[in-house]
Amino acid sequence: MPEVALQRTAWVRLRAFLGRSLHALLGASNRLRLPGPSVLPVAGAVVGLYSGLAAGIFANLIGLVSGLTFGAAELTHTLRRSQLRTLWDAFASARWHPEYAIIGMPVALGALVLSHIIQPGGPRDEVKRRLRLLSLLALGALSLYYPLVALAALNSVFAHTHDLPETLTHLPWWLMLLAPTLGGVAVGRLLRDRPETHGHGVPEVVRAVKSGANVVPADRGLLKLLASAITIGSGGSAGREGPIVYGGAAFASSVGRVLGFSRRELSILLACGAGAGISASFNAPIAGAVFAMEIILREFELRVFSPIILASVAGTLVSQGVLGEAPMLRRVPYELVSGGEVLAYAGLGIACGLLAFAFVRMLHGTEHYFQGHGKGRLSPWLGRRPLPLRAGLGGLCAGVLAFISPTVWGSGHDYINLAALGRLSLLFLVTACVLKLVATAITIGSGGSGGTFFPAAVIGAMAGGAFGTVVHSFFPEGTGPSGAYALVGMGGAVAALNRGPLTGMMMLYELSGNHDIILPLMVTCTIASALCHYLIERKAPKTQSDADLLEATPVRKVMAHLPPVPAGTPMRELTDLLLTSEAGTLPVLDTAGSVYGTVQVEQLREVWRDESLYPLLVASDLARKLPLLSPDEDLGHALRLMDQEDVDALPVTCPPGSPTCGLLTRGAVRRYLFAQHARSLSHADAPVSATETTH
Repeated sequence: MPEVALQRTAWVRLRAFLGRSLHALLGASNRLRLPGPSVLPVAGAVVGLYSGLAAGIFANLIGLVSGLTFGAAELTHTLRRSQLRTLWDAFASARWHPEYAIIGMPVALGALVLSHIIQPGGPRDEVKRRLRLLSLLALGALSLYYPLVALAALNSVFAHTHDLPETLTHLPWWLMLLAPTLGGVAVGRLLRDRPETHGHGVPEVVRAVKSGANVVPADRGLLKLLASAITIGSGGSAGREGPIVYGGAAFASSVGRVLGFSRRELSILLACGAGAGISASFNAPIAGAVFAMEIILREFELRVFSPIILASVAGTLVSQGVLGEAPMLRRVPYELVSGGEVLAYAGLGIACGLLAFAFVRMLHGTEHYFQGHGKGRLSPWLGRRPLPLRAGLGGLCAGVLAFISPTVWGSGHDYINLAALGRLSLLFLVTACVLKLVATAITIGSGGSGGTFFPAAVIGAMAGGAFGTVVHSFFPEGTGPSGAYALVGMGGAVAALNRGPLTGMMMLYELSGNHDIILPLMVTCTIASALCHYLIERKAPKTQSDADLLEATPVRKVMAHLPPVPAGTPMRELTDLLLTSEAGTLPVLDTAGSVYGTVQVEQLREVWRDESLYPLLVASDLARKLPLLSPDEDLGHALRLMDQEDVDALPVTCPPGSPTCGLLTRGAVRRYLFAQHARSLSHADAPVSATETTH
């Protein structure tokens, strides 16, 4: 009996301890605040998951369209030849990664349970909402991942994109012309009523971040992925990275706005989606993170590192499971033969910069021509035609060019490996470089959908291979093989087009897996991006800086016109006027009726609770004497005077007898600068920026 009593006592104590622990846990959960900086890395990781899923869906859509392009007869032959054995092998070798579900599902379900346990009320409502949304998004990503892996395995059996050079040789001539034409017509029909979805993908994201809007609608992202998959799968010359960047940013924009993030946090989250898209497409997480910081955000501050890096890692993990872990580029042995070879890579940088500049000019020239702004009779005629017809003509031109060089077909990434291995002739390399440039400009300029990121890489690889072939023929002992120049040229072209040398360096360094290539990459990417930047900016209209705008704008253009407060205004009336004023500041007159200074709502803090002071104080007692601005003085001088006086508003002189007085505030100046920059971006002459991004 004593033993039973002891056991019962111990059990009661244990239950009491568990109850106290649970109560303490609930109390701690009810004190959660989850500020934006703590949620942002988690949101970035979730966005990265969906960017990786988008990359997998996009790749499979391209494979599906490509399979339809190459015909049902070939599909029947594949089924008859492989039967169920090949399908079983494909499913068995797929990267299922069950640990994702084992780890991710309990964490997401735990967060979901916690969101229900936390008591409602006050700031906890925001915590509950954010926890619930993030956990549901994580569960949704898991539910999409495994069906997508199965679809990728199925598509690997029936798609024909893994050996494109061999497959194209068996494609009938009429289908090579018909497929990209029909693809262009279909894309034109999809985008006909959605002109805001036109463009390459990356510039639109940069413009959204730079303007401060941070709004990229999710429906546009899905539509762009579908249209680009049709363009690339049917043989149009375009890249898949731009649409992936756009799709990832669109999802990030929707998630960030639902979570209630600030404008600054939204811009970081958009960069997370864009960087994760690049990471997933190239299987290069470092390059994706650098792209997000260098191209999208244009900053490398510590606070943006964790969400962007987590997003890149998450996107890469998902894409490796769906698309495989094989590197995009085959590992090619490389070494810098001599120090003097750096001069050759400097020359390659000049060539890549010139090619990128030519690509930009031809792309925009083609866009303007198909929109009816070119010279001659054909351009106005094309401008009057509907978008499906224009895009179909662009696809037909790409099909014709594919007869001459098969690199024109689709993204053309298969030929990068051939160039890196040195298996392409000089004539093939030169022809491919020129025709890929022309075909991409026609495909996208006519109304097709897709990015310019990867076509630039193909153009650079072909140009680098040709450059290396020539250099090696003259200096066989002092230079490396042509394949090394093809890899470096790929990075140089990407860096030049984006004017992002770090992105070009890290991408090729990561894809090549060779430390010795970094020195040539640094030389080529830096020179190429600097040269293209100079050539673009030399003729581009100069954007006024904040300092230029301030010096060129008079105070009268920004100041507010307010009725001044007489010196003898009683305290209670003055309080009502200040609390209802937009700026919280009012100009005050002296006893002679001239402008004396200002009174701010902050000056009421020490006296507003003491009712006994109200009958004793008037406006002149609280006003601060300040120097007056002239309406013709510039905003730069006004801000310097505000800094000198340590105030946020200054009065402006008014003509005698005027019923109103001028008042200039820092907030009004900031709003004016923001409006000017937003207007300059929205009224840009080109439909996209001068390069792949806006600077």
